[in-house]
Amino acid sequence: MSEQSNGRQIIFGAILTGAGGPGHANAWRDPQVQADSSIDVGWYIEQARLAEQAKLDLVFIVDSQFITPDSPPHYLNRLEPFTVLSALAVTTTHIGLVGTVTTSYNDPFNTARRFASLDLISGGRAGWNVVTSGDAGTASNFSLDEHFDYDTRYGRALEHVEVVKALWDSYEDDAFPRDRESGVFLDPSKLHALHHRGEHFQVAGPLNISRSPQGQPVIFQAGDSEQGRDLGARIGEGIFTFAPTLEAGKAFAADLKARAAALGREPSGVLILPGTTIFVGDTDDQAREIERATQLADGGFEKALGEFGRSFGWHDFRQYDLDAPFPAGVLRFAERSFRTQAEKIVAFAEADGLTLRQVVEAVASPKPGPFTGTAETVADALQQWFEAGAVDGFNLHVGRPDQFRRFVNEVLPILRARGLFREEYSGTTLRENLGLPFVENRHTVARRRAEESERAELDAEHGLVANA
Repeated sequence: MSEQSNGRQIIFGAILTGAGGPGHANAWRDPQVQADSSIDVGWYIEQARLAEQAKLDLVFIVDSQFITPDSPPHYLNRLEPFTVLSALAVTTTHIGLVGTVTTSYNDPFNTARRFASLDLISGGRAGWNVVTSGDAGTASNFSLDEHFDYDTRYGRALEHVEVVKALWDSYEDDAFPRDRESGVFLDPSKLHALHHRGEHFQVAGPLNISRSPQGQPVIFQAGDSEQGRDLGARIGEGIFTFAPTLEAGKAFAADLKARAAALGREPSGVLILPGTTIFVGDTDDQAREIERATQLADGGFEKALGEFGRSFGWHDFRQYDLDAPFPAGVLRFAERSFRTQAEKIVAFAEADGLTLRQVVEAVASPKPGPFTGTAETVADALQQWFEAGAVDGFNLHVGRPDQFRRFVNEVLPILRARGLFREEYSGTTLRENLGLPFVENRHTVARRRAEESERAELDAEHGLVANA
């Protein structure tokens, strides 16, 4: 049985960014952070096992395919997601394995085959985080002069996902009798080609791999633009987002689920999972001190200024006078990059007439988060957000090992005692543990409906004869 059939419980994922992700340029300098963790498969295995021992739902491997010297340490030197997740699949047994793959620089057939393989290797624990690539420079690594515009990116993304899901249904679940006596290995009536010809892709199919115990990998999506939200509402089963406040979280969740409902989807089948960082201390004040000290140590103005350009296609803002008004016209550099984030930054700067220095300082300065305090305080806040409908769960940034241990050893027991988090895994697949339904093969469904319709027609005919 799924978790949610016994009452809703909080979902927890762990984001593994090794030596330090965005905004954490100096995390690797902390002695408790393994400096080469991003390329050490043993580190990933250790973190996944710790998360599984804590009964977390999933581990999440982020990815991108373009860097500059100003990229975060983890981005500069990291292992490729499928390689890592395959290693985790054979060293864990229950935890979900979610990886980022862009729809802009992959073909649907390869995406479908790789995730189907991971899903079989892991026994039905794979998840795909669908992105369209915000780093415009990625195009130069794939023989293109420029990145796709927003509309094309999201058009390709929707078609890509639809083709992948169709390919995952190439074989019905009973397509392989493997009957030694009769010599029948495959029932060809249960194999289905695709013959897709769309605006962006032409894929004949079928996919040469069978389905997993969960039917299909779970689809996650991350995107805050209008196009991103529409895509998430259409295809996302889990939505990775950022919610700085409870009210912002409630508004985002309500919007996504309303969009999904308008498309005929069940809103409870769209799980909202914002990324967050948790700081636990012996007192609330001590936790705030730990939070501030960590944020100060991880950042610094010069590092922040270098990384600031990412939202603007890695435009170099060091060329401007820091104490002059925020540069005009820079949104043009973000047109094919992280445009939504860049628009928010420019709007913030223009609203108060800020200088470039003031904007960078505001972005990089320590900020008190909503999940900082004693274990009791943190548990209360997590529960409040969950019960207010702002989230279905949280994706936790695994930064400092001591803080992750405190969350596992101090916060989770409180949530368990309140019935808000599992004691044990209730299933073996990611779908079961997230409370999502098994995905039945579309061809099997169509055959069953056709047979039911035929039986109904026969019954109706017999009824007419009997009454004649």
